[in-house]
Amino acid sequence: MINTTGDLDDAAVAAAAARAGADVVRELYGRRLTRVDKGGGDFATAADLEAEKAILDVIRSARPDDAVLGEEGGQQGAAGAARQWLVDPLCGTLNYAVGTMLVAVNVALRDGPAAVADPFSGEVFRTDGATAWVRRDGTDVALTPTSATRLVDVNLDPPFPGAPGFRAVDLLAHPGFVERFRPRVVSTTLALAWVAAGRRAAYVTDGGDLSESVHFAAGIALCRAAGCVVTGIDGAPVGRTGRGLVAAADAETHEVLMSLIRGGR
Repeated sequence: MINTTGDLDDAAVAAAAARAGADVVRELYGRRLTRVDKGGGDFATAADLEAEKAILDVIRSARPDDAVLGEEGGQQGAAGAARQWLVDPLCGTLNYAVGTMLVAVNVALRDGPAAVADPFSGEVFRTDGATAWVRRDGTDVALTPTSATRLVDVNLDPPFPGAPGFRAVDLLAHPGFVERFRPRVVSTTLALAWVAAGRRAAYVTDGGDLSESVHFAAGIALCRAAGCVVTGIDGAPVGRTGRGLVAAADAETHEVLMSLIRGGR
């Protein structure tokens, strides 16, 4: 049981919180759920809200002095807290709302351990910041990235801040991409966990600084700990001055994708 005595390390707290959110997401799946309009075609469901509440209950019980930035609840906790958790309770809300079981629950301590839970497979991917593994059927298996699948997941959701210099759809049509890879569009950052696990060769998305994003922080932490090559779409380190994300299983795959991106620009 989670308590305030510090019995669990941060990686265990992240995993427990992600599992708590995943339990809610799985329980409410298939029900007619209230939607909360966020504008611009974006929305949350009651499952997003309830899952975030379950996650926050775990974090507050285990780490009461920490701050939390939640996708739905925003900034919570002491403004000057030294530690902050980044929480995306249901990444892939549109998938979920239309009955597609491709979603992720993301929990990350800023610059620290993180966990990504798949509510429907029951898998919890996690990292302590140095190593990464997935718990499946009660057993921990080390994450081993590989480009063998040749599958590259690409985020095609708007907005497109890199256009016209970079557009993901142009990457998919590039002859060099077609020769080496096969595109996939999962429309959830669960795909980042799959890169770390060797189920995807790479993941590409446009955007600004994603290192402190509630959507991407957990997946980035997993990929880094697993040994993936992680940069922005401009090749710079992911961070305040970076743009977007290219997470590749190995250096060769990363270099090929970067050459295609640079060529397209």
